[in-house]
Amino acid sequence: MTARHDAVLLAAGGSRRLGHPKQMLTVGGETLLVRAARLLAATGPGRLVVVLGAHADALASWLDEGIVRVNPDWRDGMASSLQVAARALDDRERPVLVAVVDQPALDAMHLAHLLAAYDGRRDVVTAYGDARGVPAVVRASTLRRAPSLQGDQGLRALWAGESPLAVRADALERDIDTPGDVDIAMRDGLLDPARG
Repeated sequence: MTARHDAVLLAAGGSRRLGHPKQMLTVGGETLLVRAARLLAATGPGRLVVVLGAHADALASWLDEGIVRVNPDWRDGMASSLQVAARALDDRERPVLVAVVDQPALDAMHLAHLLAAYDGRRDVVTAYGDARGVPAVVRASTLRRAPSLQGDQGLRALWAGESPLAVRADALERDIDTPGDVDIAMRDGLLDPARG
């Protein structure tokens, strides 16, 4: 079967507020980085691009899935990673499934729902709480607008004035940025307990 989409995993951040690489936190013994890459690969993309930045050499050695692209400007924020992804896929016209590394509740079923909802007319986003965000399936034309982004702007800035289709998954509102986020995720069984 011919792949109908490409995929991007954004995993370049330096985890400054956390103090150690969030990409290496584990769920069921599997790092968030490897788990997210595996889930995206399982959707059958034609091309999977994993954007790394901080700790890129060490993190890349863990990956069996995808094409690694290093964002040398990762300190500048999310926009620079989306721009790296856009350059890696600039010869493609397929929709792109975009995910981030720090949503421990990410699962295959939600990714499948996003892809099934995509009809080519508009982007499909995840709704949680009052927000819309990733994971998302974006048109190639949306990703090509990434150069207009700056700093910590993400895909939401590209949806201004648009009405993407939303697929609700409130569990994905939770991401990992601080030690408190880790503690809560561990308490709720979304991350493995810390090894002492």
